Amino acid sequence: MKMIVGLGNPGSKYAKTKHNIGFMVIDQLCEKYNVTLNKHDFEAEYGSFKYEGETVLLVKPLTFMNDSGRSVGPLMSYYQVGIDELLVIQDDMDLTMGKLRLRQKGSAGGHNGIKSIIAHTKSQTFKRLKIGIQHPQKSTVVNWVLTPFDKDGAPVINQAIDQACEAIDDWCQNDDFMKTMNKFN
Repeated sequence: MKMIVGLGNPGSKYAKTKHNIGFMVIDQLCEKYNVTLNKHDFEAEYGSFKYEGETVLLVKPLTFMNDSGRSVGPLMSYYQVGIDELLVIQDDMDLTMGKLRLRQKGSAGGHNGIKSIIAHTKSQTFKRLKIGIQHPQKSTVVNWVLTPFDKDGAPVINQAIDQACEAIDDWCQNDDFMKTMNKFN
């Protein structure tokens, strides 16, 4: 079983913000695979589909970004998902707008949602799919991540979301994250 977690903040107020890029990817995967996030346990909404016989959970933690691990850890335990089958989709200010970077493991890199998942899983060895939102030029970090993409950034991000879904499809199909990294990084 694979578990794909999109990080973000719950509520319509945050729906189109940069920090919600993980939720946006999950939404597109739901549309592609006709999945409804109809389960509401573990402070998350989630659903599943079968990919070539393997169950894939799509998860949106509802704990707000900085407490994402509070949802992810218990969900992993309940469904007996190994740390090697967890993929977390996150925003990354250190990448240019729309750039993808896949990683097999690593530190939180200043991302509080990732820091929370590390704390609750007691591991840094889970897969990440990072999507660049670049550093703010004129605003504070908090204001930057909690504002929507502008008219120039939106098409770039839509393309990045498509590419992220392709990368996830590739991983589900070949079950070799290194191969997917080499293809999409």
